[in-house]
Amino acid sequence: MKADIHPKYNQVVFQDLSSNLAILTRSTMTSKDTIKWEDGKEYPVIKVEISSASHPFYTGKHKIVDSGGRVDKFRKRYGATAK
Repeated sequence: MKADIHPKYNQVVFQDLSSNLAILTRSTMTSKDTIKWEDGKEYPVIKVEISSASHPFYTGKHKIVDSGGRVDKFRKRYGATAK
C-alpha cells in the first residue's frame, strides 16, 4: 500500500439534530465544530438530519404504499394485453 495517499481516519461524533442522538465512531469526515464526549475528550461533530433514531422505517412510523393501485392505474392507462 502506498504511504500518505489515504485520508485520515479519526474518531468523530455523529449527532442527529431531530432526536439528539449522538454516536461516537470512526470516519474520514471532519468538522470544525467539536463536542465534549462522555470520556471528557473533545471530538469533531458531524450533524445529520436523519439517523436510525429518527427515520420512520426504524421508529415504526413507516407507511406501506399500496403498489397494487399503481399497477392497476398503469394497466388502465396503457391497456393490459393479458393473454
